Amino acid sequence: MGVRVMATGVFDLLHPGHVYFLEEARRLGDELVVVVARDQTARRLKHEPYVPEHLRREMVEALKPVDRAVLGSTTDIYETVVRERPQVIALGHDQPWDAREVERECARRGVPVRVVRLGPRPHDDLATRRIVDRILARAAAPTEARS
Repeated sequence: MGVRVMATGVFDLLHPGHVYFLEEARRLGDELVVVVARDQTARRLKHEPYVPEHLRREMVEALKPVDRAVLGSTTDIYETVVRERPQVIALGHDQPWDAREVERECARRGVPVRVVRLGPRPHDDLATRRIVDRILARAAAPTEARS
């Protein structure tokens, strides 16, 4: 059996930073399982999702580095870890979780993992919120300024 890596995120509007994160996570092992946040989790942690959870999961699973994409739990973020039993959890540079605390909690639940914090895509600031802000700014600009 190879090394199973788990990555998590909302993946609302897919952008180059997401692809980079998943490519880097895949390099940490032999199989990449991605946990896509449920709509209610996205609302609690970030914002109202633009794309429904089932479609976000389908889009993520269609990406080349991803072996499987699953929807996360609505009540306990560690429930999916216990079910999938990864050896490595990849955290994105902007995810708020404390790596050592995640390792401790996973071990407490019988799933020893190594947590790796990945850096951002070099020279990239295309986070979902920035993309939306750029679209809104462009839409608000006079017509001649948009061409």
